[in-house]
Amino acid sequence: MVLRKVISKVVFSFGILFFSIIPIVNSSYADFYSYVDQKGVHHYTNIPPTDKKYKLKWRTKKASVKPNGIYNYPKSYEEDILRAAKQHDVDPDLVKAVIKVESNFNSSAISRKGAMGIMQLMPDTAEGYSVDNPFNPKENIDGGTKYLKKLIEMFGGDLKLALAAYNAGENAVIKYGFRIPPYNETIDYVEKVLMHYNNLKENNGK
Repeated sequence: MVLRKVISKVVFSFGILFFSIIPIVNSSYADFYSYVDQKGVHHYTNIPPTDKKYKLKWRTKKASVKPNGIYNYPKSYEEDILRAAKQHDVDPDLVKAVIKVESNFNSSAISRKGAMGIMQLMPDTAEGYSVDNPFNPKENIDGGTKYLKKLIEMFGGDLKLALAAYNAGENAVIKYGFRIPPYNETIDYVEKVLMHYNNLKENNGK
């Protein structure tokens, strides 16, 4: 219960210290700094701070891409991905493709809108799927995969609609007549995830 309250306070501080996700292909680690102010608000940043109040909280491995385009991601996440995919009956390659586009396998990522962690869960989604610490890759992957499974079932196995809902929310897909919402970000998102998914399937088949 305490951790869930922390999540809401983190979101409250985003407007001050927020940063966008910029995948750095050849970077090996992502440093993540934090501090708690006098009001109990948690402040986070992945930008090396000049303010001494910030302390290094996490150091997380990032993914990299080989020159031939075949994906190379931290092996430390493989077990978590396979476990969650098996438990929730989702293709692990689809989970990997979503992670690739969402955070580039950066478990400390935060988006402009407040999505957190390796599968970029919004605070309400994280809480709804019992993810107490969205920056814990195992918890985040389990919650994100369970949410992805729910969306796949909700939209009758249509991966395009499920992915659109993961990006824009299920209500947006329903609002536009069970079609991909006409948002450039969402259209681009669906195309990218499917591109990575197909690439992973092809490479795994070799």
